[in-house]
Amino acid sequence: MARTDAAVTLTQMAARTNYSKSHLCNVELGKRPATPDLVLAYERVLGDRVQRRDALVLAAAVVVPSAVAELIQHGFAAAMGPRRGVDDWVARAEAYGQDYMSLGAAELQGRLASDLVVLQQELNNPHLWAVAARLMTVYGKTLPTNDGRRGAIRSYEMAAIAADRSADLATRVWVRGRAALALAYEGAHLAVAARLAGQAVALSDRPSLGRLTALTAQAHVAAVRGDATTALHTLDEARRVFAVVGSEEQVSDFAVPEWRFHTFESMLLSRLGHPGAVAAQEAADRTRPARLPRFATHIELHRGLLMASAGDAAGGLRYARRALERLPAHRHSLSLRLMLAEVERVAAAAT
Repeated sequence: MARTDAAVTLTQMAARTNYSKSHLCNVELGKRPATPDLVLAYERVLGDRVQRRDALVLAAAVVVPSAVAELIQHGFAAAMGPRRGVDDWVARAEAYGQDYMSLGAAELQGRLASDLVVLQQELNNPHLWAVAARLMTVYGKTLPTNDGRRGAIRSYEMAAIAADRSADLATRVWVRGRAALALAYEGAHLAVAARLAGQAVALSDRPSLGRLTALTAQAHVAAVRGDATTALHTLDEARRVFAVVGSEEQVSDFAVPEWRFHTFESMLLSRLGHPGAVAAQEAADRTRPARLPRFATHIELHRGLLMASAGDAAGGLRYARRALERLPAHRHSLSLRLMLAEVERVAAAAT
């Protein structure tokens, strides 16, 4: 396989991906599923030597038949029983928004996919299209961005179409803004992020969470492209919108409370090597609920990125790697791994 062809031992792979040696061994033997974040970790270490399709097929022989069977059975059971009401689906969506903040992508993905199979049979009014649009956006955040029609971008595009069918302006703006920020925060597919953010901003100039995330996405796109002036100007505009629409709800992907806005701000300023990043990091740590360790690790990776961006390449990379190592592997996310990859790129460019 690609790892052995590259002369990388299992021990070395475990050290470089922050997964345990036993877990990687079980995945390679087909005893555990190759989750999208693990595939991305292998790609980061092995580069062009690893083919995502090959890695996913390895797990598919063991996992996919039972997973597909479960989806089919769940869908038919729902079709044979009474349909859920709109209020029930809205409540389920809110629950997923909260679960996203604490559960890993692999844990959330299967359950959410199962409910989406059921929901697609019941899309008979605009309210349910709005629910579907939000859930498709959350689902996209559990998928790799570079996976064609199965990946995050396809999910975001379908979410935007579903939002348009809801005819609800707030949903149309939010779906595009949130998808754009998910991509831009990770520094992935900037052209798609810019397009979705631009659509959201053009749909309405009214202060809303959708406009807030769209503006923040545009600021991140500019930062990744090296346009610090535009990035900082757009971030200031986002701050003004946040002052009006910032959320009271603290733990939901559908909310932007103070700690989360500071997290978005911290990443952007760390990318720029801006001294204001330190204050944003401290504010995020001060205001974030204690039960969200994954997002505490976001800030630690931002600190590593800031160090690398400011010239301490070795120290920043070491700090970022140790931060991710301290977080249990089952809590790792695609965003965290992409952030570490960005620190590695910045560090490599500086040496």
